[in-house]
Amino acid sequence: MEGKRGPLAVMACKSGFPFAQKIIKELNNYLSSEGISPISLIPSQEVSFANSEIKTTIDCSIRGSDLYIIQDVENSTNNLSVDENLRALKTAIDSARRADAHYITAVIPVFPYARQDKQVGRECITAAQVAREIEDAGADRVITLDVHNTAIAGFFREAKFENLRASKNILDYVKQNICLDNLIVVAPDEGGTKRASYYAQKLGVKLAIIYKERDYSTTSKIENTTLLGDVSGKDVFIIDDMISTGGTFYNISKMLKEKFDACDIYLACSLPLFNPPSIERFKELFSNGVIRQVLGTDAVSHSDIFKAQNIWYQEISVAKYFAKVIYSINNCMSLSALLS
Repeated sequence: MEGKRGPLAVMACKSGFPFAQKIIKELNNYLSSEGISPISLIPSQEVSFANSEIKTTIDCSIRGSDLYIIQDVENSTNNLSVDENLRALKTAIDSARRADAHYITAVIPVFPYARQDKQVGRECITAAQVAREIEDAGADRVITLDVHNTAIAGFFREAKFENLRASKNILDYVKQNICLDNLIVVAPDEGGTKRASYYAQKLGVKLAIIYKERDYSTTSKIENTTLLGDVSGKDVFIIDDMISTGGTFYNISKMLKEKFDACDIYLACSLPLFNPPSIERFKELFSNGVIRQVLGTDAVSHSDIFKAQNIWYQEISVAKYFAKVIYSINNCMSLSALLS
């Protein structure tokens, strides 16, 4: 595909391969509608050495291409850590730079270390360090999804930073599959009020807010929660940017069900990390009738076995959304409508 930015090319790191396959399928639908021949993933190899070192080799010419490298740093199905997946991404970017790709975009649905975005006391701002590392490896642009703090864009010196929003995909699912007549949106904390308010507005329902006090002496532990609003007899939709250990959702769901007499409870997020012990927590909530469903996107890869074993989880695909953004960038089209 010819354009000002060079021919469109897509490659994937090992952990990014499942999501990349979905994106390629959707990209080819766009290309087909324009009468353009389909593309395939650029063949590459991610080599792991006995001492855990990683390198990436590219098996065909990408000289002059507009290259998109897809990596899911939170994908643990290959038994690789976030740090190993980040290293693999950087080796892929550097390989592409040395292979003379014209423009390199790192597609990272979950931006690594995004929660380490500010300094409180004697600590590092690792999100800034990661941004510099990705940029120094040779990335000209980074595409991510619902980053924890949009100020992370300022950590990049030259590379462009595109923060996509999963809200439209999640809202579409909710409108098609959940009755809105008795629904209320709940913000899990004061920091998530703006996001929850947006969902409530788009769904045309009321909003309630949870005020939580966190015990910072213990990891992911909530000390006390207070509800601002009325959920009695209501179906509840709780939205957040990510699910890590599930502690916040676990405590809020039990509180709303047992103390405030909520009916069906739906939990949703853009980035379903599902770190331990979240799975056990959601299994307990579901089996006890506390929650009805947990919604998340395929920005984080979970195996078919996982989805079959955990019927409480519903995956919503954002692959078409990412494909549309990639297609638009390659064709020098405006992204405003896609990013809002």
